[in-house]
Amino acid sequence: MQDIASIKDYHAHVYYDDASTKQKAAQLRQWVEERFAGQMRMGSWHDEEVGPHVRAMYQIAFPPELFPTLVPFIMMNRMGLTVLVHPQSGRPRDDHTLNAMWMGEVLPVKTEVLRETG
Repeated sequence: MQDIASIKDYHAHVYYDDASTKQKAAQLRQWVEERFAGQMRMGSWHDEEVGPHVRAMYQIAFPPELFPTLVPFIMMNRMGLTVLVHPQSGRPRDDHTLNAMWMGEVLPVKTEVLRETG
């Protein structure tokens, strides 16, 4: 059994792949920035694959106490976009796979680039 106290924060990865889905991703990003200003950290746009991610995306980092409001907001406003939400517990491979939550299409994750500890 793992203690949820090991979760330091969460990441939401918002995926997009063409002009129409990038426009939706930009709209969602704007809404999140407006509604949750100062409570989360918005990551850079990555128009090409980066790290374990196989599609263009940006990341939203947020503390555990924001989970009950930010995740449902994304869920209800993602406009069909694929979103990965995962904890940051110090076990990157498990966090991106076993402990991950997907909204929309489940994408492959390049686990070979994720170190595992513990």
